Amino acid sequence: MMNRVSAETIKEKFKDIRSFLLDMDGTFYLEDRLLKGSIDFLKALERTGRTARFLTNNSSKSGEFYAQRLRKMGVNERYMDVITSGQAAGSYCLKHRPGQKCYVLGNDMLKAELTAMGLEIVEDGADYVLVGFDTSLDYQKLCKVCDYIRYGKPYIATHPDFNCPTKEGFIPDTGSFMALIEASTGRKADLVIGKPNAGIVKEAMARTGYSAHETAIVGDRLYTDVATAKNFGMMGILVLTGETKMEDINNSPVQPDLIFERLSSMIPYL
Repeated sequence: MMNRVSAETIKEKFKDIRSFLLDMDGTFYLEDRLLKGSIDFLKALERTGRTARFLTNNSSKSGEFYAQRLRKMGVNERYMDVITSGQAAGSYCLKHRPGQKCYVLGNDMLKAELTAMGLEIVEDGADYVLVGFDTSLDYQKLCKVCDYIRYGKPYIATHPDFNCPTKEGFIPDTGSFMALIEASTGRKADLVIGKPNAGIVKEAMARTGYSAHETAIVGDRLYTDVATAKNFGMMGILVLTGETKMEDINNSPVQPDLIFERLSSMIPYL
């Protein structure tokens, strides 16, 4: 445990927390490998009358894909309500751009999930664009999305993460795509849905029913996970199993409320 406060102080901080919004990649698992102690943490939440939801910025897959991955890792069925930035983006577009056609920069799985939600996805004649984490990205797609954005079409992005953690290291994520798009078109996204922004928070809070002061967000990134907590009055907890290292914290304008080596390091304080 990395905090410079007493055990009793940490326990006091956790006293009112009833709901944990857990990041996935780099926090609960790395790709298909469960991180040590993650299941034990969920069991501790059950023992202490708390709950959790999985909240991921990764829009390369569907919510059901992530739920199936968690099942294979032995996660209890009660935790299968996975909230992705792709789902939150779909909900936003249905509400604010009804009847409009969308060009999606994203994997086929994301497109299928958005289509099932009711979005009309097209290649040509789009009214707006949605940029997600497209691991099938090629030059033709990149040119097409830049053309739409350069011509002034509304531009929404699922999340701002620069890198996605893997077992081998890091790979470029949507934030990196957005930087390239900005360099080519001169435009930033008009709206970013995922952490640390409001779209995904509204989706999560509607599903949990808990208030901000009863909620903690746990993740491996300062600029998304912890920043979300700070932006919306929640407890922000950093774990050191993913992107952020101890040396990064002192230089960050975003400071976590608590820092732990991994999820299971919180168990003694719950």
